[in-house]
Amino acid sequence: MKLIAPSVLSADFSQIASQIEMITDAGADLLHLDVMDGHFVPNITFGPKMVADIRKLTKLTLDVHLMISEPEKYVNEFAKAGADWISVHHEASKHLNRLVNQIKDTGAKAGVVLNPATSVDVLEEILPYADFILLMSVNPGFGGQKFITTSTAKAKKLSAMIKEQNTKTFIEMDGGIGIENIKMLSDAGVNVFVAGNAVFGSADPAETITKMKKLIA
Repeated sequence: MKLIAPSVLSADFSQIASQIEMITDAGADLLHLDVMDGHFVPNITFGPKMVADIRKLTKLTLDVHLMISEPEKYVNEFAKAGADWISVHHEASKHLNRLVNQIKDTGAKAGVVLNPATSVDVLEEILPYADFILLMSVNPGFGGQKFITTSTAKAKKLSAMIKEQNTKTFIEMDGGIGIENIKMLSDAGVNVFVAGNAVFGSADPAETITKMKKLIA
């Protein structure tokens, strides 16, 4: 499985319906929605209502990344709003196993997110329960950041861990991903590629998605 997930955070929200239609026609596999609370990360984006409104515009899988404190209080709301995948930060949860199961109980896929400075070693006990792991390859909170180069080795290490535990967990990566590094990350074991500025900031977003899909095919 190799999927492209354009990040709505980089889209023009005044033209959000046409932008979603454009990337859908270009072959995007899912939409990545970054939820920030201004507390866990230094930025504020949107809440469940925006997810619900976007749900009305597309049949694409909605991949909702919760960069928020106390995510257990809001998971059910985002699931009701139409989130198909919900990911929460290891760093934001005191009871991660319980939270992962809470997400699964809503019917959504459950993901665990790691910040760049958090080692994949912390995943040893949760890996059998998580549907996917989202590795941040930039520090969360803002779009348009430069890719952290050590993220490639981190993906390789996680891929080896998944094989060793023989789980069905897949790897997603978010931050600074573009034409120049997507094949390298695919080779390192990444399955789902979040791309914000690389898609919406390009002269031809549709062509960019097409190129990306060819590189990871």
